[in-house]
Formats: sequence, C-alpha cells, structure tokens
Amino acid sequence: MNGTVTGMPLGIQEVVVTTGNRTGWIEVICGSMFSGKTEELIRRLRRAQIANQKVTIIKPKLDIRYSEEFIVSHNQQKIASKAVDFAEEILVVAADAQVIGIDEAQFLKGDLVEVCKKLAKSGKRVIVAGLDKDYRGKPFEPVPQLLAEAEYITKTVAICMKCGNPANYTQRITKSRDLVLLGATDSYEARCRACFEPPEET
Repeated sequence: MNGTVTGMPLGIQEVVVTTGNRTGWIEVICGSMFSGKTEELIRRLRRAQIANQKVTIIKPKLDIRYSEEFIVSHNQQKIASKAVDFAEEILVVAADAQVIGIDEAQFLKGDLVEVCKKLAKSGKRVIVAGLDKDYRGKPFEPVPQLLAEAEYITKTVAICMKCGNPANYTQRITKSRDLVLLGATDSYEARCRACFEPPEET
C-alpha cells in the first residue's frame, strides 16, 4: 500500500489509506436551506486543496445570489468556482481534476447523474451539494437520484425558525409558485416537519 491519504466525510471516517488504484466515488451533501450544505462542501474542498490535490469547483450560472465567481455559503464562507449552465460542461472543465465539487445541484441543466457517474468511474472524487426537497416538500431532482448512486451521504439539518426543532424542510414565504426561485432569508425559512406548511395544490 502506498501512503496516499484521502479526506472523507465527517461521520464516516476522516482519512483512509488507499491502494493507489484509480477508484472514484460520489459524495452527496443534502438537506434544507440554511442547513450548512455549502459550508460542508467548502470544508471538504479546502482539505483537498491543502493536500495539494487538483480541485475543480462548479456552480450553476443561474446562481448569482452572492457572487458570479465564488461559491458562497449563507454565513459568507466562499471558495473560487467555475460557473456552467449544463452538467455535461463539467466533463470538459474538470477533465484534469482529481476532486470535483458541485454546489446547488438542483439548478444545473442536463443529466447531472450520468455526468457524476462518468466522473467517478474515471477515478475522480465527486462531491455534490444540493436540496433534496423543493418548497412543496417533494423530492427535488436530481439529488434523490444522486443519493441512490452515492457511496457517501451526509444529511444536514437546519433549525426551525418557528419552534427551534430540527428542520428538514424549506418553507417559501413568498407567493411565487415557480419551482426555481433564487433567494435567501427574504424568500425562505427552515422549518421542521410540524411547522412546515406546504402550498395549496393548484
């Protein structure tokens, strides 16, 4: 065995010693808004950078809430990134990367699941963060499909802004019914199961 050390998600194990074989895998970080998904993604990517691994970080062009050139968490942690429209672009921009981080997976067009499978099969570590449920409380693709493909899964939980219990839902507090609506505390709240109020079906 060689001495290569690879950072792994919290709650699983922090390091493993690899055999040197080109084995790739998929990690998914999912949960509601304000649950720390992007913060955890940045933490893992920075560890990979410290280990001198080649890291490529991807964000959807659609997401310009905080920055066009950085992935930015709600608590203002940030890391430089490349913006793409379609998931298939990742195969080109991350061709030389060992580690690929993808934020806001639900906003990317194209077949992100197949792209992640190709990247992992080629020996790359793929870390994806995104919402697993939409504002209606229903599965938000492609994250549920990615959960089925992932070797490692981290479920993050926020704090309910109504009662303080663990929050696993994203409550939209505007009247918009668009599935994709960019926003932060101006448009959304984290809610627990009891406090979540799904919109009326139209």
